[in-house]
Amino acid sequence: MSFISREADARVGGTYRFVFGHPASEQPMAFFGTYSEAMPHSRLAWTNEESAEGAVTTVTFEENSGKTRVVVHDLYPSKEALDGAIASGSTCGMGETFVQLDELLVALGV
Repeated sequence: MSFISREADARVGGTYRFVFGHPASEQPMAFFGTYSEAMPHSRLAWTNEESAEGAVTTVTFEENSGKTRVVVHDLYPSKEALDGAIASGSTCGMGETFVQLDELLVALGV
């Protein structure tokens, strides 16, 4: 998967739009929404507006003994919306995302 375009204004009320392409798919995938919280070094929250049943994602960063714990929460508007997201496969990319983050941190020597 690779970026086709990316725009982000990570402040309260700011918006984002990320468009990805994948060799196995002819259609690019767009993810977009609005930032509802932005507390530097501690918390970021945004809406996922690519569907009517999109989740609100909240990420917190907690320092503990020189390491950072990253916690990601997705809050769906209903159980049906969550079930639909799981059935579509849209929730399965988080593991790959954290593997890539681990590789980046090692490469950066962090």
